Amino acid sequence: MSTSKYALSVIGAGSYGTALAQSTASKGLPVMLWARNEASAQKMQQERVNEKYLPSIRFEDALVVSSDLKEVVEASNDILVVVPSHTFSDVLLSIKPYLTKEHKIAWATKGLDKVSGKLLSEVAKEILGNDIPMAALSGPTFAIELAKGMPTAIAMAGTDEGCIKEFSELMHTKTFRIYASCDLVGLQLGGAIKNVIAIGAGLSDGLGYGANARTALISRGLVEMTRFGIAMGATEKAFMGLAGLGDLILTCTDNQSRNRRFGYYLGQGMSCEDALNKIGQVVEGYTMSEVVKGLIDKYDVQMPICNEVYEVLYKGKSGPEAAISLLSREQKAE
Repeated sequence: MSTSKYALSVIGAGSYGTALAQSTASKGLPVMLWARNEASAQKMQQERVNEKYLPSIRFEDALVVSSDLKEVVEASNDILVVVPSHTFSDVLLSIKPYLTKEHKIAWATKGLDKVSGKLLSEVAKEILGNDIPMAALSGPTFAIELAKGMPTAIAMAGTDEGCIKEFSELMHTKTFRIYASCDLVGLQLGGAIKNVIAIGAGLSDGLGYGANARTALISRGLVEMTRFGIAMGATEKAFMGLAGLGDLILTCTDNQSRNRRFGYYLGQGMSCEDALNKIGQVVEGYTMSEVVKGLIDKYDVQMPICNEVYEVLYKGKSGPEAAISLLSREQKAE
């Protein structure tokens, strides 16, 4: 356990970062939460609520909010990064000057690097080197349910067993459990690809295609996710657990999922721009669709659902046309 002043520092005050900070602070452990905007940080600290992202959750007394990145990083030896994937590398570059050999880094960011398509663990190693223990957190988690203390279980994989153990014990509560995973590649890929599949599931529902189609998309989406993971060096087992199948089901079936809602709005006839504006938060699957498409082509992996989602988002293909393309594919055994 960390001997620093704060038990945990969380970088990123969106809904998920705030919920993870709140959850740990609910044990009475001192937690510092970093918000990029100074005015927002001051407002949250004074009013004891994140009005923009979790307006119904009153902050624990042990939770402190700051916009001073140096202060937040130096407050704890255990740093949890929870920012959108497209800002992940910039945030690591920003915290690097304040890191010491005592620090451990974990992240709950889901996705791949937007520019290179690399795993976030690869990005982290390139920026921070190999000396800082690292871990990734992923699984079926809606922020509001976690913040309310509703039962939640996710998975963590990393470069160091001690790092996984420390974060798992630190963040564990009566209602929040972290399972250790031995597949860092698979855990990260599951968290990235499920968002693309969820857009397809939402699109199908928005078009009124019903439960049969949604279930087929989830089932075949899992096949695509696993096929892609194996091509990237993951194990099949990684996609049968919380960070694979679990997160896929959650994201494809519940309207708390921004990716599913985004797809649903498209199915209802909205443009991508209008749907993104209506949601008003980052929709990771939108960016990931283009990144995953590049990797599909690079590794020559058969992923028809992800391909069709890409065609709808970036090539102007209609939802019904995408559905016809999927159903008219050559017959084959499951």
